[in-house]
Amino acid sequence: MRIIILQTIGYLLFSSLLLTGCDALEESPKNMVVENFYKTPEEVETATNAIYHSLRAGECMAVYEATLECMSDCVYGRGSWAQIGEYNKLNDTNITRVGTIWKWFYLAIRNANLVIQRSPAGDPAIDVFVAEAHFLRAFSYFQIVRNWGGVPLRTDKNLGETDVPKSTIDDVYKLIIDDLLLAEGMLPEKQGLIGRPTKWAAKTLLADVYLHLEKYGDARAKAEEVMASRQYSLVPAKTKEDFQNNVFGPALLTTSEEIFYLKYSNVVAGQSNYLLWITNHASTGGFPFGGAYVLYMKSDTEAFRNWDEGDLRRQLWSHADFGLGDNTYVSAKFIDKGAISQNGGANDDPVYGYSDLLLIYAEALAMEKGNATVEAMEAVNQIRRRAYGYDPLVASEVDYKLADYASADKFRDLVIKERGYEFQLEGKRWLELKRTGKAQQVIKAEKGYDVDEISFLWPFPVDEINYNTAIDPSRDQNPGY
Repeated sequence: MRIIILQTIGYLLFSSLLLTGCDALEESPKNMVVENFYKTPEEVETATNAIYHSLRAGECMAVYEATLECMSDCVYGRGSWAQIGEYNKLNDTNITRVGTIWKWFYLAIRNANLVIQRSPAGDPAIDVFVAEAHFLRAFSYFQIVRNWGGVPLRTDKNLGETDVPKSTIDDVYKLIIDDLLLAEGMLPEKQGLIGRPTKWAAKTLLADVYLHLEKYGDARAKAEEVMASRQYSLVPAKTKEDFQNNVFGPALLTTSEEIFYLKYSNVVAGQSNYLLWITNHASTGGFPFGGAYVLYMKSDTEAFRNWDEGDLRRQLWSHADFGLGDNTYVSAKFIDKGAISQNGGANDDPVYGYSDLLLIYAEALAMEKGNATVEAMEAVNQIRRRAYGYDPLVASEVDYKLADYASADKFRDLVIKERGYEFQLEGKRWLELKRTGKAQQVIKAEKGYDVDEISFLWPFPVDEINYNTAIDPSRDQNPGY
């Protein structure tokens, strides 16, 4: 007889798949139990779906990305979020906020460990879901290690243990890479359901991991493999509305540039993307519930002043005076006029798209070679052309010139600038500034703050310290907390 493990509410909700349109992955939450061991592909599939619930429910990714945006150089936080961007140790409200993010990522890891440990081997239909669990575990740890550093490494090997010591950053990255190497070898080139990771998604995430570790040749090689597959391309855009509707729109099932997105819907309760409520303002008219306009830009900053108004991505920011001065702008990048709840819209979360891949490839190639190359510049220019309404694959008058960015350092600065334009509100800017060692310099120049080293890592949650006796609060807690 199989032993049934009952789960508590909030930690223990499983999700199943439902098919909509052209077979897209969504979650249809229902009360279920976790069994000690799975026997059929259907049972393993259901268990795998619980990993997505952990990432998507509880506003995990939306709050996580918004928190990272507040720490970037060009976006400011409003209300309780403002203090995050002051780089002076998180207050109690924001310690709790990042503690909740920790909880949801570790819940995703726990659910992935269940799939990995308790699924029978040898059935190809099951092996694909196990590979998916390895991919999602790696994804979760990649977020954790960049924000908390060395952490307790909970895996399928110590699943039943409460007291797990802090591992080194190197050990966390080793698990991430091992997981992704397994996943890229076992995941299919195309999934039957849109939203599940493919081998190309595993290679893209692996390329990003290698880039963070400054393994530039490995990063370039993995990105190059995905590009050579010819599976992806940038969606053309002529207007800002094209970006809103055809690149990030709520009605999209998928696009030619989607590599790995977290999928959302505004039809089923609990399936919406909470980021729309966080970012929108009533004046933009893009979200019927107004929004909390937590994130905003200032038009008198150097970053905003130097951003060409002809860039369609710049046009996604709209003036809105809500009491913080006439220089405030809010984003209308993610809009859903048909949203049925203030909890969010149907817009997917573009975790990795083709523009991510092109910029990973461009930077890695230049850093590997020690100088910019024609191929690296072409990758950047594809993104720039689309941003100005041109065909991404045809040379244009807005192209950057290779001679102006010949050195590796100057070219990487160009890539960083383009990433800043391309990935607004996607939670990627702060992590990049840390990775490239530019955070303190850029934040000082743009916001005027001196970034203390304490700001580079978030604190371990109180619950982890209280209930994990292998963690020494004086030795293992991150500096300043």
